[in-house]
Amino acid sequence: MNLVIVESPAKAKTIEGYLGKDYKVTSSYGHVRDLQKGNNAIDVENGFAPTYEVSKDKKDVIRDLKKLSKEADIVYLASDDDREGEAISWHLKEALKLKDDNTKRIVFREITKNAITQAIDHPRGIDIDLVHAQQARRVLDRLVGFELSPILWKKIKTGLSAGRVQSVAVRLVVDREREIDKFTAVSSYKISAFFDLDQGKTLVAELPSKFKTEAEAKQFVDDCVGADFKIENLEKKPGKKSPAPPFTTSTLQQEASRKLGFSVSRTMSVAQKLYEGGKISYMRTDSLNLSDEAMTAAKEEIKSSYGDSFSNPRKYKTKNSSAQEAHEAIRPTSFALHSTGADDSEKRLYDLIWKRAIASQMSDAQIEKTVASITVSSRPELLKASGEVIKFEGFLKVYVESDDDDETTETEQKGMLPPLTVGQDLALQQLIAKEGFTRHPARYTEASLVKKLEEMGIGRPSTYAPTISTVQKRNYVIKEARDGHERKYKEIILKSDKVKTTENTEITGAEKNKLFPTNTAMVVNDFLVEHFPNVIDFSFTANVEKEFDEISNGTKTWNSMIAAFYGDFHSKVETTEKIERSEIGTTRELGNDPKTGLPIYARLGRFGAMVQLGDMSDDEDAEKPKYASLRKGQFLESLTLEDALELFKLPRQVGEFEDKVMTAAIGRFGPYIRHDGKFVSIPKEVDPLQITADESIELILAKRKADAEKHIKSFDENPDVQVLNGRWGPYIKFGKKNVKIPKDTDPQALTYEDCVELEKKAPEKKRGTVKKKK
Repeated sequence: MNLVIVESPAKAKTIEGYLGKDYKVTSSYGHVRDLQKGNNAIDVENGFAPTYEVSKDKKDVIRDLKKLSKEADIVYLASDDDREGEAISWHLKEALKLKDDNTKRIVFREITKNAITQAIDHPRGIDIDLVHAQQARRVLDRLVGFELSPILWKKIKTGLSAGRVQSVAVRLVVDREREIDKFTAVSSYKISAFFDLDQGKTLVAELPSKFKTEAEAKQFVDDCVGADFKIENLEKKPGKKSPAPPFTTSTLQQEASRKLGFSVSRTMSVAQKLYEGGKISYMRTDSLNLSDEAMTAAKEEIKSSYGDSFSNPRKYKTKNSSAQEAHEAIRPTSFALHSTGADDSEKRLYDLIWKRAIASQMSDAQIEKTVASITVSSRPELLKASGEVIKFEGFLKVYVESDDDDETTETEQKGMLPPLTVGQDLALQQLIAKEGFTRHPARYTEASLVKKLEEMGIGRPSTYAPTISTVQKRNYVIKEARDGHERKYKEIILKSDKVKTTENTEITGAEKNKLFPTNTAMVVNDFLVEHFPNVIDFSFTANVEKEFDEISNGTKTWNSMIAAFYGDFHSKVETTEKIERSEIGTTRELGNDPKTGLPIYARLGRFGAMVQLGDMSDDEDAEKPKYASLRKGQFLESLTLEDALELFKLPRQVGEFEDKVMTAAIGRFGPYIRHDGKFVSIPKEVDPLQITADESIELILAKRKADAEKHIKSFDENPDVQVLNGRWGPYIKFGKKNVKIPKDTDPQALTYEDCVELEKKAPEKKRGTVKKKK
């Protein structure tokens, strides 16, 4: 019997089907060993030698694998084909005490019968250079985290953490927020003209340049009163559009975000399932390459589905010089399979991957653009109208790439222009000069932050998703939608030879799924920039990645690379430990309360940013300070005394209900009403300073109704056992464990004994979990 050890059980199941009865395929559930906990994991004095230990949740896994490996003729280590996978294989070999003579390392980048049998036929040894590169990353990240985090606890707030890549990602978000804060919108006026044509058609033209002032725009519109408009020139320009290359990890994350609304971590989770099911090639890659076999398969599929003229095989070269871990871009394992997936998410992501890969091997789209130049008898400027028609679809038949800024102007012409002739007189329907404003730099989305990190050479395909997740889990960055605000704009309209100016209102600045820094992020970022500039310096972090590549290639030793970094870093840690907490900008004095004369501070507290009225005192009789949480979107660094005084208007008594006071306040999770010891959230569109007693009662009653509908039944035998209605239907809450109720069972009819029986039968959580790559 031969033993094949892979990383995940789903993968094991797929592979066992291909290899047959002589092979036992099992899983290590990801990493089995890690640096031991505590400060002694890395021996700084002796070349940064690491001490590893088997993770607690993997002890049973290792025991089972040891038993199986002793019975096996050959043990094949089949973890993923990248640094992380190489390290997993090495750790398995060490933990299981495997012998060189019957241990083989195999790699594959797709789970198909051909790829698996090829891998078995061409085994190799463990690539120790790749292992050292992963070890260098792990050791460096542990040193940075273990030495920096305690300083943040002492100097800023307990529970904070810092990390080499995560802190750089946070810095990007903080820097962008400050750019936005300093930004001042500048207005200008865009001219659009609408002309009546035959058969009720309208031609839309625009002035290519904008006017900077209202006076200039008004002058142009006034000059157009009674003017003649004529087609001076019609120009046809042939053009082409070429397809985007097949997906890398980063571009898949970006496009799945734009087209499917997936978060970066969801994209990777769904892609992992498709890979393990044998549907796509390996999803952690920064290569644009497709194998010759894949290109041939794509060519055959294109010709049979669309015709010979749609096929145009292409080889894409990876611009990123450090793309080293991957051999192919992300593609379907079979181009003949147009749709697949166990659920809707898998189907949608597979569809995206299939279309992008197939489109990359298709012909260019042939386009013809027509531009009409229109003279104005009273002005020297020319108006322009343009239209575009597709002469040959090519790859557009299958796929169009999205953009972060997919916004077309409302006057943009779709399709071809109506029939026009040079010298043709045009009848003006109306002419509008509309005031527009420059837009501040866009806040990052998860996908655009990944794009930025990749452009800067920070992180690698395996690090993007965990980095984006980590900064949100640690409450440095929040992803949310924010409502826009009203803004006035002017329009100068010429119609029927009359000019009028109107003032209108629009909603601007609405944000959807954007990344915002928290106050904690800003304070921590400034502290790190001041005291540990090299740790979160963009070029340093990118350079570290290059050094990992050099270790992978065997041109640099891993511990010398760590040593070069550590000396200066550690001395900075020692110096920073001596800084007084009061010197770090976690507190700002805003002024004095006009009523009491007491000082008001904005500071970072245990549960986040807040304002404080009055000072702390050791005198037990002295009045204790009052506190209020900041509202969403408020930052410590820009908060004013007036803002703080508004915040102190909360908590406020709204009225009474059932002889008990209702209080509006803002807490850790946003505005709420407190009544009879219970908390009810105030919706985001309602201001807690303005909410009325009637509105509060309505919220309280709605919450009671929802809670009543959630509760189906409970039992005298054990109050910790309840039958509840959940998001996915009825279930049993058995203490801290949730137990499914079979579909054919009426939840109302369940007895306490039934619940105990179902709890016994309910599967325990798996002892090992697949660790996400770091």
